[in-house]
Amino acid sequence: MARWLFSALFGLSFVASSTSLKIYDLSEANWTLTNTGNDTISIPAHIPSVAHIDLHAAGVIGDPSFGLSDFTLRWVTDQNWTYATTLPQLSNASSTWLLFNGLDTFTSIELCGDHVASTNNQFRQYWFDVSNIVDACKGDVELSINFGSAPNIANAIAAEPGQETWPYGVEIPFEFPNRQFIRKEQNDFGWDWGPAFAPAGVWQPAFVVQLGSSDIHVRNSVVDVFREGQYNNLPPDQSQDWVLNASVDYFGAQPKDAKMRYILMDSSHGTIAEGRMTSVNTTSSAVTGLTTVPSDLVELWWPSGLGKQSLYYLRFDVLDSSNATLASVEKRIGFRTIVCDMTPISEEQLALGVAPGNNWKFEINGHEFYAKGSNFIPPDPFWPNVTEARIRKLFTSAVEGNQNMLRVWSSGAYSPDYMFDVADEMGLLLWSEFEFGDALYPANREFLDNVREEAVYNVRRVNHHPSLALWAGGNELESLELETLKRVAPEEYPRYLAEFEALFISTLLPCVFENTKSISYTPSSTGNGWISFNSTFMVERYDNKTAGSIYGDTDYYNYNSALAFNTSSYPIGRFSNEFGYHSMPSLPSWRAVLPASDLHFNSTTIQLRNRHYPPGGTFTDNFANTTKGMGEMTLAAQRWYPVPNKTDPVANFTHWIYATQCFQNEFYRSQIQWYRRGSGMPERQLGSLYWQLEDQWTAPTWAGIETDGRWKMLHYGAKDAYEHVIISPFYDAETGLLEVYVTSDLWSPVSGTANLTWMDWSGDRKTDVDSDDSGADLDLENIPFTIGPLNTTKIYSRTLHPALENTLLKMSLSAQGTLPNADLTILTPFTHENWFHPTPLSVAALVDPGLRVRIGSRNTFIIEATRGVAAYVWLEHPQGVRGVWSQNGFWLERGGRRAIVFREEGGGVGGEWMGEVKVWSLWDNGTP
Repeated sequence: MARWLFSALFGLSFVASSTSLKIYDLSEANWTLTNTGNDTISIPAHIPSVAHIDLHAAGVIGDPSFGLSDFTLRWVTDQNWTYATTLPQLSNASSTWLLFNGLDTFTSIELCGDHVASTNNQFRQYWFDVSNIVDACKGDVELSINFGSAPNIANAIAAEPGQETWPYGVEIPFEFPNRQFIRKEQNDFGWDWGPAFAPAGVWQPAFVVQLGSSDIHVRNSVVDVFREGQYNNLPPDQSQDWVLNASVDYFGAQPKDAKMRYILMDSSHGTIAEGRMTSVNTTSSAVTGLTTVPSDLVELWWPSGLGKQSLYYLRFDVLDSSNATLASVEKRIGFRTIVCDMTPISEEQLALGVAPGNNWKFEINGHEFYAKGSNFIPPDPFWPNVTEARIRKLFTSAVEGNQNMLRVWSSGAYSPDYMFDVADEMGLLLWSEFEFGDALYPANREFLDNVREEAVYNVRRVNHHPSLALWAGGNELESLELETLKRVAPEEYPRYLAEFEALFISTLLPCVFENTKSISYTPSSTGNGWISFNSTFMVERYDNKTAGSIYGDTDYYNYNSALAFNTSSYPIGRFSNEFGYHSMPSLPSWRAVLPASDLHFNSTTIQLRNRHYPPGGTFTDNFANTTKGMGEMTLAAQRWYPVPNKTDPVANFTHWIYATQCFQNEFYRSQIQWYRRGSGMPERQLGSLYWQLEDQWTAPTWAGIETDGRWKMLHYGAKDAYEHVIISPFYDAETGLLEVYVTSDLWSPVSGTANLTWMDWSGDRKTDVDSDDSGADLDLENIPFTIGPLNTTKIYSRTLHPALENTLLKMSLSAQGTLPNADLTILTPFTHENWFHPTPLSVAALVDPGLRVRIGSRNTFIIEATRGVAAYVWLEHPQGVRGVWSQNGFWLERGGRRAIVFREEGGGVGGEWMGEVKVWSLWDNGTP
């Protein structure tokens, strides 16, 4: 049964001045879903939801994640769908409103048979005064929301006379074209890592709100926490006190002589400070006030690995002239400053050896730090399927993987509050973006006004979260879209640049700067930064660079696997926000979505689920093209690793999967190590965010975490490469020069020793090569090193003799240092191990390592290598068992022994599944 709500919504608590305020949660209503096609469908439904979810729940369609459902279910996308419900007789009220937090995307709304409104933006909050309709309604109150087919409407908009066009190649097309004309989740039209369902439905909560004559209803609110004198994009004075600027967005009667009071509470809701806010300003839609908080009254919030995540609660009340409470809002906040610093390199930095140009780095509470992380995509093709528990599981994996930042990619949907809540608790910074990517967009007034409403709503909604790190206008807009325009249509470039700036600078920049002083803004995720800016405009650098200077952040994709480990091919910049290569997901994940007949590497279904098409291509191009997608993975595996030729087809498939994951893992590790070394090089490189954290379906993708939470080898490898102190090899195959560096992201010096051991694949040590080495011992033990804060140091350099080509170098370190914000007298031990092989493993003289596996107690597996070196030892848990290993994809020298623990989701211990775990190493790829 439906019920009237008087309590919490969206994490905000509201207090009415009288019992006249009533809120009807439409998720409690009984809904039906019907279509307008030739075959009428009418089924029970619910909200928040989309048509695909309700059709699956009713048994009309199968599981959308199975097989080629995103092709066979295109009929769902092509039709119009109507969500309808009957509301109880609404009581008398001064005003009645419909409030929608998310409608996806094109709707016509009717109440009691009367047209209420039409909507055209998935990301906006809509509220409509329906008082007159309700007052005139006789009998049942029927509410219906008709959703049009987004791809069909997008095509119709694109075909309008005089519509904007762009040169071929500017829009990166996927399954459906013309996504840039509409304000809908862009990857709903397909992407190179996901399906194209283009769903429709009431995807966020919705309410009926009834108000008395003096009531207001808070529909949104903002809290801005910043230092006095702080301004966007510039490092603030950390000695200043804090300012709390709070505002409520409301509908209802405009309060006269409104006042605001606040209570600042600790995590246990104990009062820290309270009082009246000052500078209270009331408009017909918002009430705003502010207060200051002494700096020494609160503790700072820090990202994971850099300190404590101190959180507080701020409650603020809106009062009328008689001090009666009109509304109350409570938000959990943190005190921190986060700045994306793009200022010019200073004289002090130049004196330290930093190359001239501009910074591109993040500073937290006045400290520059190394951003370690990945890119986050929508975790499901249908957002109503995403839960807080699912996000918490993903973010736990990110933090366990030593990550402190996620770039929330731009062409999905704006992150829900619970996602920021989890990030606040775990210390994950969320680089957030407006929903534009890999295309240019219209610049007509109607489109810009629509975007402005979407941006203001979302900037204000999430600004109070300390995990919010940055607002970017969109994905690859400068580095890809504008550069493509310059190449294919140079004569039209000035016009298109003006349109780009109309949206991403003149429209979106003020949406940020007018609603917060605490967050930086950049128009594009990859670019060369700004030259100057003010509150309404920004002069971007674009290609206005000085030779010998370094600017901006980089992304890097090179599918020529011959260059994979050639560091001279990697970009040099101040920050790396995207890089990667695709691999296959595990056999257990494939079993969940494919019939047994499709469990082979180049099955038709697997090829069609690989969306890494040729530029401008479609799935049919991919199926016929052997150089993209499957071909790139195949060639990379063959080039660098032994590939299987097993008689058992499923075993052969399993080991092909494994080979693609080995390559992906090592390619990413090579780049992460290179970028981290850059922290001590002239580029002063301070960030590495790889593509991508997770999958939203099972397919060949760039992800490190599969749909059920299973970690690929990539996530284990990145976890290792993101340790605080690492030892890394860098090899120039042309000159034969090998260098070994130790790198630290700590904020104070770290000292220790390193050991380097050369050996063959049997595990025997190499003590000399030939007379050119004078019989000198190749091993080096107890090499002392000291690394400065956020820096790197070279500990070894040698031009390799040809006789060392088919050998291995084991590198290890042991050090002590102090964690950021820890007691300087408390030293933390750090250890790290790495391996180097100058010879591609595809032609290396691998030997059977003689792996022995023993099952211990409490989900522990003891792995030993008895006869030789084991490369990429892999433990695979069976389908249906959820959890992660303490280590995986690791190396073992002869005589080496590891105790590997499986942390089972839900805290389970032991079980029959333990006997089904499979363990192998790279040597097994070459066996029958």
